[in-house]
Amino acid sequence: MSTIILASASPRRAELLRQIGVTFSVQPAHIDETPQPNETAAQYVERLARDKALAIAATAPGATVLGSDTSVVLDGRILGKPADQDQAVATLHQLSGQSHQVMTAIALAQDGRCDSLVVITDVRFRTLSPGEIEAYVASGEPMDKAGSYGIQGLGGIFVSGLRGSYSAVVGLPLQETADLLADAGHPVWKNWPNSLESRT
Repeated sequence: MSTIILASASPRRAELLRQIGVTFSVQPAHIDETPQPNETAAQYVERLARDKALAIAATAPGATVLGSDTSVVLDGRILGKPADQDQAVATLHQLSGQSHQVMTAIALAQDGRCDSLVVITDVRFRTLSPGEIEAYVASGEPMDKAGSYGIQGLGGIFVSGLRGSYSAVVGLPLQETADLLADAGHPVWKNWPNSLESRT
């Protein structure tokens, strides 16, 4: 069975993969993430996921490579990672009391083939006070995250509703990732521990 490589430096994606029993190595891909003219947000995240997977697959013959990318989208605009604290504050003010979309793409490259898809989740924020926005930004949590928040961390208290995949908002849609891996010959459940065997 071929080795599995996660083409991402995200600790959240690695944690989610481990959660479903996948054994893998990490090899972050360094690609140009500049949006192309007339590219939709969904096309953008899918292209980046594919580019990451294919870039690492080209250096690791025979491996199965998983690439992923996440964007937070408000009224069709991609809200990326904040450049500084002021930008994080401005982004959170924009999200306050609004619904936005989190688009996470996954791509699996293996033997010259690359399958990919985009999972879109609707997330609604309650109205945030200026004080809690300032406190959240001061915590440092928003600074490396798309949309300037992490649903799995302190920012989880801002979310008043969610329709779709929670794990996709964190960074990796588990159901769809497991399906892609199964189609590529890596059903994750075959690696799950057997408690009965461990007792004998």
